[in-house]
Amino acid sequence: MAFIALYDASVLYPNTLRDLLIRIAQTGLVEAKWTDQILDEVFDSLKRDRPDLPATALERTRKLMLAAVRDCLVTKYEPLIGALDLPDPDDRHVLAAAVRARAQVIVTSNLRDFPAASLAPWDLESKSPDEFLLDQIHLDRKVVWACVQQIADSWRCPPGTVDDVLDRLERAGLVRATAELRWG
Repeated sequence: MAFIALYDASVLYPNTLRDLLIRIAQTGLVEAKWTDQILDEVFDSLKRDRPDLPATALERTRKLMLAAVRDCLVTKYEPLIGALDLPDPDDRHVLAAAVRARAQVIVTSNLRDFPAASLAPWDLESKSPDEFLLDQIHLDRKVVWACVQQIADSWRCPPGTVDDVLDRLERAGLVRATAELRWG
């Protein structure tokens, strides 16, 4: 049975982190899930924060994300939302999707919005992207390293190195995971 991780909008927003999480899912280490509502949050934030990005580029990115990870989209979770309790009611859709997808973990940068007591009845836990990536490194360091290398190889203007990718991940808050990859 696959390990299922629901990716929250907060981890799909940063470009390099999103790329790495998707590549990890493509390797089969995890089965990544998200919803259209989560993607709406990501792309609404990108439109607001980065008005320089053309709408066509954002739509293309969204389509590529959906095509990149097989069966990533969770549907029919909406009836569960009203029955769930979280500190921020606006996050209940994320928990509902995780329950519907039978996920084991919600990967989020907003851990306080997903307290253990609220997730325990659903056999779920929340993890920061740093903790989640550390878990993946401990499962298969070579696979994660290969994903980082693929990202570096994909950068053309300007070309990138593994150190460039790790620097961006570190700036995105993945301090322990990047240290593990650099020095581990």
